[in-house]
Amino acid sequence: MKAFLLAAGNGTRLSSLTRHTPKCLLPIRGVPLLEIWLQTCHAAGITDVLINAHSHPEKIREFMARHRNGIGLRLAHEERLLGSAGTLAQNAAFVAHEEAFFVLYGDVLAEIDLHEMLCFHRRHGLPVTLAVHQAPDPQRCGVVAADSGGVIRGFEEKPAHPRSNLVFSGVMIASPQVLSLVPPHRPADIGFHLLPQLVGAMAAYRLSGFLLDIGTPERYRAAQFSWPGIAQRSRARAAQ
Repeated sequence: MKAFLLAAGNGTRLSSLTRHTPKCLLPIRGVPLLEIWLQTCHAAGITDVLINAHSHPEKIREFMARHRNGIGLRLAHEERLLGSAGTLAQNAAFVAHEEAFFVLYGDVLAEIDLHEMLCFHRRHGLPVTLAVHQAPDPQRCGVVAADSGGVIRGFEEKPAHPRSNLVFSGVMIASPQVLSLVPPHRPADIGFHLLPQLVGAMAAYRLSGFLLDIGTPERYRAAQFSWPGIAQRSRARAAQ
């Protein structure tokens, strides 16, 4: 199983923190966000991860050179930003022979069992599964409308007037065939340009654990106090 970890954002809202450090390497309780994601991937049996980067790619290369947990890492440096969907299409060969692959937004801090999500995806048999959650500020997100069977019947990215507070969480599973739907222009965005074409062909996997987009200084500070941590989560599950 392979995954894209999207980490090419400039982190402009975190300007003082990301002036010399890419957002994906900002520490959460002393652990880089990228390391947290790779631990989550390893726990789910993901074998290869492609990380895209734009600013400070040398810092990510240094991290990758030191990282050892058995996952194969590949860096795709984007001198010109391709957009989230553009990155997938540009690197389609990476997942061409896969049954399905994960897409993980690198600025999301999430308590999620990716293996469980993959099992859900296989049971539903649709080309795409989106992890979704209830958001207090849905106008900042991709808003989802799902029917009683869990099939997504509507998707709108950052609507001015959201019809619900059920939103895309920044974690998805897709079959390689959907990459043919990415438009040729760059940048191309997953939320604006790809997912609206897949309405009716996506399942909604509802999250109940911790999830926080650390894209602002306030949210980043909040993460230092609220993140339960992978170790704490593992101990809690072992005790069940």
